[in-house]
Amino acid sequence: MERRFVILSAGMGSGHDAVAAELARRLTRQGHSVETADVLRMLPFGLGTGLRCFYAGMVGHAPLVYDAIYRGFFVPRGRLRGGTGPVAAPAALALGRALRDRPPATVISTFHLAAQVAGRLRERGVLRAPSVVLITDFAVHRQWLHPGNDVHLCPTREAADEVARRGGRRPVQVGPVVPPAFLAPPDAVAADGYERRFARAAPDRVPVVVSSGAWGVGSRLERTAALLAAAGYLPVVLCGRNERLRRRMNAVRGVLGLGWVTDMPALLGAVRAVVENAAGQTAAQALAAGVPVVSYRPIPGHGADGARRMAEAGLTSYARDEWELLRELDVLTADSRKRERRVAAGREVFVADAARVAADAERLVTEDPQGPAAD
Repeated sequence: MERRFVILSAGMGSGHDAVAAELARRLTRQGHSVETADVLRMLPFGLGTGLRCFYAGMVGHAPLVYDAIYRGFFVPRGRLRGGTGPVAAPAALALGRALRDRPPATVISTFHLAAQVAGRLRERGVLRAPSVVLITDFAVHRQWLHPGNDVHLCPTREAADEVARRGGRRPVQVGPVVPPAFLAPPDAVAADGYERRFARAAPDRVPVVVSSGAWGVGSRLERTAALLAAAGYLPVVLCGRNERLRRRMNAVRGVLGLGWVTDMPALLGAVRAVVENAAGQTAAQALAAGVPVVSYRPIPGHGADGARRMAEAGLTSYARDEWELLRELDVLTADSRKRERRVAAGREVFVADAARVAADAERLVTEDPQGPAAD
């Protein structure tokens, strides 16, 4: 039976929108209708654009400021409480008006502000449909949690346990949400184009991705790339939409800088490891593709916390200095037992289809109206 789903995302980088798009694709294939909305566009007076620019500016130019804000407003303290802050209130009013005439079967949030907005409406009875939160961070900060939300889809067992400890309702481990092409067997991925390109650029060097996210931000990226090149690797730096960074990277001897990449499964199929700095979508895609991940110099706040949580779960390595980075890469790019274990652990985290669990939210809520956080 066709049902209508509303997915709430946000144009912060590209990760949340990428998850929302894949979730919408899966639900549509199940025969449902899906509408996706950007919660930042629901804020009045251009406030959403201002928040996006402010966040990008802090991460790129004032990371210590962002880290202080994250520590003050995002790090969990005790169990879940109500209250969503002034930013969520106007967005909740706008969403409530938008859903009034066409009530959905379920609302799914892929961004933490959206989770606050939907939880607020659900708690007040304005939203009658189940509210599902798909947590895209490996570290669950408190802005993901609101007592009004019904189901929390989590990337790892550890994240689900954290949601339960904080009082979040119905935590379910599903794994990260990535397109199926990333989960395809290696021999099914057409990576030969990148393999030939890398061989022409640097024969006999091991290609390693260095990711800087959609915005092309990070700490000492050129130094990291130069370090890897001097150690005998071919650093393939993903610069996102930052053309200035791409030009700078291509000016570094032995480094290949790429702009926005549209065929990431093929790219990952041609490299031996990923060095990342945000514990975001690129890291999740690499886990699915069977490519070992090393976190190094992560962006502050959720990036650093996520990198630590991924490493604690045995999914990645967290290199604290240059020598540790090189030691980890030397082992993980070789045909070692550690590489085999890391690849297996990464693929095992994808345990369920988030779309099917979300589509089943109405039954979960009906069978268990109170929705305890843990059994």
